[in-house]
Amino acid sequence: MKTNILTLIIIATASLNSWSQSVEMEINTTESSINWLAKKVTGQHKGNINLISGNLEMTENKISGGSFKVDMTSIIVTDLSGEYKGKLEGHLKSKDFFGIEKFPIASLAIKKAIMKTENHHEVTAELTIKGITNPITFDMHVENNEAMAKLSIDRTKYDIRYRSNSFFDNLGDIAINNEFDLDIKLKF
Repeated sequence: MKTNILTLIIIATASLNSWSQSVEMEINTTESSINWLAKKVTGQHKGNINLISGNLEMTENKISGGSFKVDMTSIIVTDLSGEYKGKLEGHLKSKDFFGIEKFPIASLAIKKAIMKTENHHEVTAELTIKGITNPITFDMHVENNEAMAKLSIDRTKYDIRYRSNSFFDNLGDIAINNEFDLDIKLKF
């Protein structure tokens, strides 16, 4: 009888150790934020954009997956007002930049994550903008029902070449940097 109980305990322990519970955490889109910053030779502009949906998958307190959809039609400029704000927002939504009429949604799918330190991960994902998908690697900190990440994105990889020194000569002070930054805070 003691042998049978001991055998059952060993089997149960081995089963528990090999079983890993995966939890999918739905992102609260109204409490989450995506802020962007784009720089040019003569200054910079900033704004935000809205999440449509998203989830983060965790296995044993480690990121194991996730996917996010962003509403490109929601892009706004927060450092301008009036006519100039409207003009820049319209230009960002045009074919020169994000082409929202044809590509209203951008997405990100996490492919793998490596825990570097407690709550801190190096994430490899696929980012799709304007129907073009490229790999991207960034750091993400997850703690207390919140995830934070900062991404630097090369817009030219997504066919956004407007005023890029990489594609046009002699732009001088009208050149726009190829990279733009995202500061992301996700609540779940």
